[in-house]
Amino acid sequence: QVRLVESGGGLVQAGGSLRLSCVASGRAWSPYAMGWFRQAPGKEREFVAAITWSGGYTVYEDSVKGRFDISRDKAESTVYLQMTGLKPEDTAVYSCAADWPNRGGGIYSKYEYDYWGQGTQVTVSS
Repeated sequence: QVRLVESGGGLVQAGGSLRLSCVASGRAWSPYAMGWFRQAPGKEREFVAAITWSGGYTVYEDSVKGRFDISRDKAESTVYLQMTGLKPEDTAVYSCAADWPNRGGGIYSKYEYDYWGQGTQVTVSS
């Protein structure tokens, strides 16, 4: 059974930084891609960033470009999200997800992902 566990969330002041981690377990880990999504209260879950597992190709949502960096450690079956220059509007529950198998859709689409973690809260105070 696949399991994704996020960590690293917390409370930070505007302009601060956090590093989220997501560890996968349950099978030999070789997804097509891993992504980070976030959901603020009363809003839809939205795409943040994604990375293809094999080639390391990355995609970012426009509002986080230049501030967030997604990376992966294949040996540790872990994906990271380094967040800098945090803003109050970044406040949300952040979840990682695995695109496995890929059905040909974009890795920015939440509908492409099959496995999800439980999420970690990120709160940015002004």
